[in-house]
Amino acid sequence: MELVTPSIGLVFWMLVSFGIVFFLLKKYAWKPILTMLKERETSIQDALDAAERAKQEMASLKSDNERILMEARNERDTLLKEAREIKDAIINEAKQKASAEAERLLKISRDNIHAEKTAAIKEIKNQVATLSIEIAEKVIRQQLSNDEKQKALVADLLKDVKLN
Repeated sequence: MELVTPSIGLVFWMLVSFGIVFFLLKKYAWKPILTMLKERETSIQDALDAAERAKQEMASLKSDNERILMEARNERDTLLKEAREIKDAIINEAKQKASAEAERLLKISRDNIHAEKTAAIKEIKNQVATLSIEIAEKVIRQQLSNDEKQKALVADLLKDVKLN
């Protein structure tokens, strides 16, 4: 039963040894332990503050990135709109130039056709005149082949001529 109820000597020596250990711990161990705990608490607080600053910086960077992205999208849309306008202007200009060129070529073709038509008509008239003269010459030779026909022709012509 001695273990359940300790003797006074045992309690005394346990208190003395506990006091010595407590004194040694207080003298040599508590200050470094408390200093280390304080340093640990400070480093943890610094890490938490740094994490909070990093979180705020990330939020700031995210908002800056979104703003830059919106500006880039707006600039892209503006560039696409300008490109479409330039494309439409170039197409319209090309259409107008093509239309003007077609009109010019059409006018030149009409003028050429008219000139060729006039030349062809003139050539046909010349050929008709030449053929008419040749036919008239042949007819007159036939009719004027003898003297009686020549005299009758002259008499007919004199009847047609009126004297003033």
